[in-house]
Amino acid sequence: MKVDSSHRGHIIRERLLETGVPQIEWPALSPDLNPIENLWDQLIRRVEARNSVPQNLNDLRAALQEEWDAMPQQTITRLVDSMRRRCIAVIDAQGHMTNY
Repeated sequence: MKVDSSHRGHIIRERLLETGVPQIEWPALSPDLNPIENLWDQLIRRVEARNSVPQNLNDLRAALQEEWDAMPQQTITRLVDSMRRRCIAVIDAQGHMTNY
């Protein structure tokens, strides 16, 4: 029996509720509340700014790992710390787009 993905998602949600796994309501397609998007942007910019352009997938993986390892902790901390402001901005915008 094949189960479509929407039904499968419903079954999984029910099972999670049954087992007491807490769920977080998260707006669909809300990059405003997803600081990883900002981090990805910074990571891509750092790779693009390198002297040599990755020539293949292995080069790209290595470049991404090197730039990730070199990412200042302060950058990540600032993004995490921005979550309260992001949530307030989304609430103030009544779920619409914000400056994040």
